[in-house]
Amino acid sequence: MSDFDVTIGLEVHLQLRTDSKMFCACKNRVGAQPNSLTCPVCLGMPGVLPVLNRKAMELGIRAALALNCRIAPYSKFDRKNYFYPDLPKGYQISQYYLPLSRDGYLEIGTTQGQKKVSITRLHLEEDAGKMVHGSQDDDRSYIDLNRVGVPLIEIVSGPDMSSAEEAYNYLKELKTLMEYLEVSDCNMQEGNLRCDANVSVSPKGSGERGVKTEVKNVNSLNYVRRAIVYEAERQWQVIRQGGRVTQDTVTWDEQEARTVLMRSKEYAHDYRYFPEPDLGSFHITEQWLAEIRTQLPELPQARLERLVAQYKINVMDAQTLVQSRRESDYFEECVRLCHDPQEIMNWIKGKVYTYLNDNKQDITRFPILPQNLVELIVLVKDGKVGRSAAKDIFDQMAVSGKPASLFAAEKEKVCDSTVLHEMCEQVLAKCSKLVADYRKNANAFNAIVGQVMRESKGRADTQEVRKILQEMLEKI
Repeated sequence: MSDFDVTIGLEVHLQLRTDSKMFCACKNRVGAQPNSLTCPVCLGMPGVLPVLNRKAMELGIRAALALNCRIAPYSKFDRKNYFYPDLPKGYQISQYYLPLSRDGYLEIGTTQGQKKVSITRLHLEEDAGKMVHGSQDDDRSYIDLNRVGVPLIEIVSGPDMSSAEEAYNYLKELKTLMEYLEVSDCNMQEGNLRCDANVSVSPKGSGERGVKTEVKNVNSLNYVRRAIVYEAERQWQVIRQGGRVTQDTVTWDEQEARTVLMRSKEYAHDYRYFPEPDLGSFHITEQWLAEIRTQLPELPQARLERLVAQYKINVMDAQTLVQSRRESDYFEECVRLCHDPQEIMNWIKGKVYTYLNDNKQDITRFPILPQNLVELIVLVKDGKVGRSAAKDIFDQMAVSGKPASLFAAEKEKVCDSTVLHEMCEQVLAKCSKLVADYRKNANAFNAIVGQVMRESKGRADTQEVRKILQEMLEKI
């Protein structure tokens, strides 16, 4: 992208963590039998009236406050009119004229340091249904209306990002923040978080802003980054060849790794917005705002600074932890039980993260409870099991979910000097080549120690083994 400047703005839709839908009592749940979570209200039957979900409004306010937005004292809903098979009413209840909030910002990290990305608006709306297209042997399309009426917030950024990496960092920060607030599950695979990227290019240093295209409904952070890079390059090639970029909506085709035209870009007037006649305006009182503010959790940046100051762990480790509120909670619960923050951090970024990555799990499904991990760490600190044996115990705990004490007996460190003496004698008798190597190069000593540790299955006291071997080798 050295020949041109890129301008990027993101529109993010987040499904809210409510028990029921936005305007009816139907359950807000993923994975149910298709079309089993519907009612006359969310299906838009004649004569029904919507009733606003107060919890959805509260979660929207939480998100807006955390994003430094200005909350509107009065908020109102509008009808966004368009016709599509997954929209049974023929319109979506959204906010256009009087949104919940405006004029916020989110700080992100860039190669030049911290950067504020403006939040133009954050508003509430209901979700549409889901189209399910048949296989190669079935050319029909199916409609699942379970998602119709699920509460959403839409967060619209300003056109402030100038690279795919900045857009990626913005989404990561936003996702982490919303998870901390427990506003949304932010699971992109389940459609909890969906992103549209507005991308335009212009000649390097021109200060102009080109015609934008909208990359619609990208369902992974990495895909967003790849789609922006591709679309910016595509637009620049059009301009270089003397063509004109048109304001279109495209989608990202992961199989072909390119954007594909969906339709010409709509404008606001295409939707014929008008006030929702079945819902009045909503007054957000200062008292309610104050209550919600007091309920906000410690946010990621504040927690990062506190972890470094309170536990003296390095910034890189703290940054890794605060990417997940649950992982930070797990770490702090371990420290509460055993105040050795660095040792706990070493286990988390070592064995714990390896397990989570290998099993594609998050910490909420991790089978080793904080008290059980701490029990294992204490066994090592007290010298009852060696580090190598402790790693084996960890693996057994991860499979069974049981505490370390159930596996420690067979892994207990061997400290008896007579037993260790016999082990060392046997190894020296079997490993004459290693002994010969040691006579030529003292560095071979560690290999002999390692052989004793293997023979003892990691149970031998390493310091005692080193002492005994040193004495034996001096006599040979």
